[in-house]
Amino acid sequence: MTSSNPTGNEIPQLEPSEAARLRENGSILLDVRTNEEFIAGHIQDVVFITLSEIEARAHELDPEIPLIALCRAGGRSQAAAELLAARGFTVSNMSGGMQAWEAAGLDLVTSDGGPGEVI
Repeated sequence: MTSSNPTGNEIPQLEPSEAARLRENGSILLDVRTNEEFIAGHIQDVVFITLSEIEARAHELDPEIPLIALCRAGGRSQAAAELLAARGFTVSNMSGGMQAWEAAGLDLVTSDGGPGEVI
């Protein structure tokens, strides 16, 4: 499934299981939620850049490595994916966000390494 946007870029929409599989094959998961959300629970070893910082920090990302943007439910990550696609990145959006990841029974951790939760 893809989602169109005003720039004309088609953003692939991935289920959490597909995002997890692609991550194992070298794609980078990009968490664009707030600090508070990230601290409460996140996927281990993701790249964390809040949506409000994504434009200023896009240079920190390798355009040669596919990205999978994610947030709580999928809206903010869609915006981040559109911005990054317009800059030439290969990027997908994780459909349903962290809520779908958690519902699928996939692991979450807190910033101190304990079990995490989606807030």
